[in-house]
Amino acid sequence: MIDTPRSNRFTIGLFGATNAGKSTLINAITNQEIALTSDIKGTTTDPVYKNMELLPIGPVTFIDTAGLDDETELAKLRLKKTYEAMRKCNLAIYVIDSNELKIDNYFLDKLKVMKIPYLLVINKFDQENQKIKDFIKKYPETILIDALSKYGIEDLKEGIIELSKEDLQLEKPLVADIVNPLDLVILVCPIDSAAPKGRLILPQQQVLRECLDIGAIPVVCREFELEECLKALNKKPDLVITDSQVFEYVNNILEDDIPLTSFSIIFARQKGDLPIFIEGVKSIESLEDGAKILIAEGCSHHRQKDDIGTVKIPKWLQEKTGHTFDFDYASGQMIPEDLTKYSLIIHCGACMLNRREMIYRIKQANENEVKIANYGITIAYLKGITEKAMQIFVK
Repeated sequence: MIDTPRSNRFTIGLFGATNAGKSTLINAITNQEIALTSDIKGTTTDPVYKNMELLPIGPVTFIDTAGLDDETELAKLRLKKTYEAMRKCNLAIYVIDSNELKIDNYFLDKLKVMKIPYLLVINKFDQENQKIKDFIKKYPETILIDALSKYGIEDLKEGIIELSKEDLQLEKPLVADIVNPLDLVILVCPIDSAAPKGRLILPQQQVLRECLDIGAIPVVCREFELEECLKALNKKPDLVITDSQVFEYVNNILEDDIPLTSFSIIFARQKGDLPIFIEGVKSIESLEDGAKILIAEGCSHHRQKDDIGTVKIPKWLQEKTGHTFDFDYASGQMIPEDLTKYSLIIHCGACMLNRREMIYRIKQANENEVKIANYGITIAYLKGITEKAMQIFVK
């Protein structure tokens, strides 16, 4: 429950007017006092993320958001944060105060456009009156609850579980569909100045774990140990997965018939859209001198002198094309709102983002007619091994 990364959790957002009882509802659903509650309007001012286990779904993240009717001086900034939280959600719960029965139709329309399933919940329900009857007639799937007394909470949980099923079925595997039981898989994991002390980075951990879950046989080595590793095996590996930074080095060691791809490409497929990323990388051929390029990452980390995003990729791009480019860099949960000035976006593997957030970023790029590519696919192109790195995914 504690260790599951937020990017791998089913995300449930609670939205509604100020003081509708969103925080109280989180406490009722989880049966714990994990959210701050108060009768004072505006207790929740920014999105608050709470990790929990909700069976049978498993690890989930609840996002408690500020009221959609916030009228404070900071209202616009808070609403912006609320809408940013929305795009991460696998499921939205819209909480309505039984004493007001107001709905923000603009917000509901946004949910529909983004294809986020949602539940309408009337909170602080005491007894049915004509206004509630009329509301339910218009919105028959509304669930009646009282978060304080926990009336209707079980019905709400059933609704959450039911809506989660379809979304969970859409989850894409990392390697489960390209690796078979007893396949020999070599994971090439460089340990350099950027590697976290005492552990593998998240993409390596997760791919390793999925290989074990499948029943494959993973072998882990550093790039300069790969040749000796291959000699020690009594068969050729069925697949080699490498950190993209050493793509060229690893490819030069492997025989042509040994499949090769990278952790970044595997995550690009799970989180994003490979065909769109491949189209994006092809656009490098037509980039003009001075073109503006955005390098985007889903997490914030301390930059090393040989950082992949800010140093290596820009250097390799300019060496490959012979052009000089103008680079911008974005990291963490935000990318620029105005993307029209960019000729290309190159995004990391997005291991710290959930699929909905990554799909949103791709959609933003498409709407602004900006090509978008991925770290791993870009590096494979720059090193001349795109076809080989993608071959494992061709059925």
